[in-house]
Amino acid sequence: MQDVLRNITDTLSAVRVMQRSGLIPLPRIDEGIRLLVAVEKYGPFAGSVHAHAGRGQTRTALIDERGQLSYRDLDQQSNALVRAWQAEGIGAGSCVGAMCRNHRGLVLTMLAAAKGGVRLVLMNTGFARPQLADVAQREGVRHFVFDSEFADVADALPSDVTPFLAWVDEPVRTFPAEQPIRTLDDLIAAYPTDAVPAPERPGVFILLTSGTTGTPKGAPRGRTSPLVTAQFLDRIPLRPKQTMLMVAPAFHGTGISQLGLGLSLENTIVMQRRFDPETTVRRIADTRADTVVLVPTMLQRIIDLGPEVLSRYDTSSLKVIFAAGSALSPDLCIRTQQAFGKVLHNFYGSTEVAAVTVATPDDLERAPGTAGRAPATCHVALFDDAGNRITEPDVIGRIFARSSLSFEGYTDGRDKERIDGMLSTGDVGHFDKDGLLFVDGRDDDMIISGGENVYPLEVENLIAERPDVREVAVIGVADDEFGHRLCAFVVPAPTSTPDANEIRAHVKANLARYKVPRDVVFMEELPRNATGKLLRRALVEMEAGPE
Repeated sequence: MQDVLRNITDTLSAVRVMQRSGLIPLPRIDEGIRLLVAVEKYGPFAGSVHAHAGRGQTRTALIDERGQLSYRDLDQQSNALVRAWQAEGIGAGSCVGAMCRNHRGLVLTMLAAAKGGVRLVLMNTGFARPQLADVAQREGVRHFVFDSEFADVADALPSDVTPFLAWVDEPVRTFPAEQPIRTLDDLIAAYPTDAVPAPERPGVFILLTSGTTGTPKGAPRGRTSPLVTAQFLDRIPLRPKQTMLMVAPAFHGTGISQLGLGLSLENTIVMQRRFDPETTVRRIADTRADTVVLVPTMLQRIIDLGPEVLSRYDTSSLKVIFAAGSALSPDLCIRTQQAFGKVLHNFYGSTEVAAVTVATPDDLERAPGTAGRAPATCHVALFDDAGNRITEPDVIGRIFARSSLSFEGYTDGRDKERIDGMLSTGDVGHFDKDGLLFVDGRDDDMIISGGENVYPLEVENLIAERPDVREVAVIGVADDEFGHRLCAFVVPAPTSTPDANEIRAHVKANLARYKVPRDVVFMEELPRNATGKLLRRALVEMEAGPE
């Protein structure tokens, strides 16, 4: 009974949010209903595009380096791609892999997969040959869409996997036949563009975990309720017919969620294949973007441009900076507000759980670094190691969450821990007295040094406040006396003079003695994957020593 009441409450809350944001427009309820029906038939991505195109909508849907495509263009070209794939034997239940940067080819692949009932595995563009081969074999990939720059990596796939090119910087040929690989453009040009019949079930997108602790696992996203958009619209002022600059990789949960939401809101999506901080700011100004979607490492590099560079560009159109994918330091929150005003929204979630909490600009002004509160239809709680719920403020516990977007288990049959229907995020955190959530770190990142528990994030945030530090990561290094000792890897700010003793003294003056890093190692950059996740294991393998 409790679950039924919660579902009713969540549904009503979601509808109110969607009405307020304009996704269910008043008084034109018919347009909202038409959108929901299309989403039910083709899934959230293809359904939104189909509904907008069906209204004769010629609004620009996508801008990339090749130019513009309208909603009608996207709908028609994806219809042709579905037919081309079907002629190749790619239909309902087939598995297609995609290794693409942000551009029209990836979007058309997503739309065609949804319309054709295809399982689409979204590969990380940072994969090496062994990772791609392992994931493709595990997921049963029989067809592969990729950009020409990844040809050497794609060559690791078996010869019976059918290749297609999504973006061509240089010709790619198959061996030994020496025949050019067909492009998506070739396929689309050869088939009719009128509407295709809806599949029995819309295609499934397989998102991959970050893989920072091993081979990435597949986390499928099947049929989802259109009401899940309320999770993002409740605390973030995304609205119809705006312009969204997509800088985060669209193969990752952050990018794909906002790409889908932008399409449902009839936004113009500006896609950027490669990240450059000043180019991003210039594109905000040139396109008059309302929203920019990025990961915190990208935001850090933008803010590090400094006031002199940032002041060259008019970014007054910006209403939302949507940051997600890893923790935002308090220092970065403060500097972002100073540079762009009250537009930063910190989204906390995971590939498995999806949305957990959102921190608004007001939350971040009052408590820099907070992950915020759970939005509509989402629920979050803390549990101790015995599975008891923690309700007191400032007590650290394991973070569990529930939302209508939570996955049902990995493609290899494994699952995350569940308590009372809630899914483990793998993080630990605490609530403050006002109910704001703070993420203190990964459960498995905790360092026990001299019998004391240390979460690296607290030490990292403190060191990151220093003007002579650009980035920092803290790990535990095996130590015969203390079990583990702390080691800080620091990327110094430009023109600064690195001084390990000053950094240790700064920590000692602000935190307990056992949280002071014994070792400080200076680096040019920290190891990260394609989505900006810190690769702590790579740092551990360096076997850090004294500076």
